[in-house]
Amino acid sequence: MMSAPAWLSKKLPSGKILCLACAHACKLEEGEVGICGVRKVEGGELKLLVYGKAAAVNVDPVEKKPLYHFLPGTEVFSFGTVGCNFSCSFCQNFEISQFHRENQPLFGRDLPPEVAVQLALQYSCSAIAYTYNEPVVWFEYSYDTAKLAKEQGLKNIYVTSGYETRKALDLLSQVIDGFNIDLKAFSERFYEKLCGAKLKPVLEAIEYAYKKERWIEITTLFIPNENDSEEEMRKIANFIASIDTAIPWHVSGFYPTYRMRDRPPTPPETLLRAYEIGREEGLQFVYVGNFNSPEHETTYCPSCGFAVIERSGYLGERVRNHLRDGRCPRCNTYIPGVWN
Repeated sequence: MMSAPAWLSKKLPSGKILCLACAHACKLEEGEVGICGVRKVEGGELKLLVYGKAAAVNVDPVEKKPLYHFLPGTEVFSFGTVGCNFSCSFCQNFEISQFHRENQPLFGRDLPPEVAVQLALQYSCSAIAYTYNEPVVWFEYSYDTAKLAKEQGLKNIYVTSGYETRKALDLLSQVIDGFNIDLKAFSERFYEKLCGAKLKPVLEAIEYAYKKERWIEITTLFIPNENDSEEEMRKIANFIASIDTAIPWHVSGFYPTYRMRDRPPTPPETLLRAYEIGREEGLQFVYVGNFNSPEHETTYCPSCGFAVIERSGYLGERVRNHLRDGRCPRCNTYIPGVWN
């Protein structure tokens, strides 16, 4: 495996190395590996063990990220490595994200930043998405790729659990154009029990990314009897609305996987109730994923109700975009998003 300096770090007076990528703030001694499984102290400095090593690579519709207000109908070059700073019991990509917790060896294929950018251009992609596992754990690899991509006229997307430090977000805001951030629940109990993390840093990262004037969309996966009460739905929707009612909220359904195979899938009525609550709390754009309901995946003008972006199919991948320079063709209201 290729290792490279994980320069988003700091040497402490004690001799330990402090990782500055995520809110876990691992303090590591020689030979120790961070919670993520891919940042290790070697020779007195923090190294990224997966630099230039992709474990998953695809060309996806941008709607799969999911981003609905970001270059709709275009394709994005998507890749990720192994490792994660969360230990979600319901992870859909556990084969790569949880490799170290399942005692699997590091793996991945060569994909240096310059090759990733070349492939994105070759496949006529509009952007590169850093996704599939948590990209902040491979911060230096994603940052270097995003910087090159921007120089070549591509946009960049971070699909993240929202555990970035302010230092990481300061740097990412220079190269990342859009974030999809998971807000997995609105209780510390859920985050500690099912994710091995805390809620507060996620809320702070969402607020800070918004202040950095990056485009943000939020996703919540509702798991039966864990985070699907109406009270919790309302707390999430209210939090998003308190930042900006124009932030899109994607509500999606759980499917039994990894260490939660004994749970039933999320009933459609749960997702529809979350949709209603989001609208009741003032959110202008709420979308239902994993449901295949065009009505709940379409973007409507908040002023006149016209269907400005129609979507159908799995995760709204078939797109008819009626916007004109980001504006409703009927009433000329501007729809917030990244349109060109």
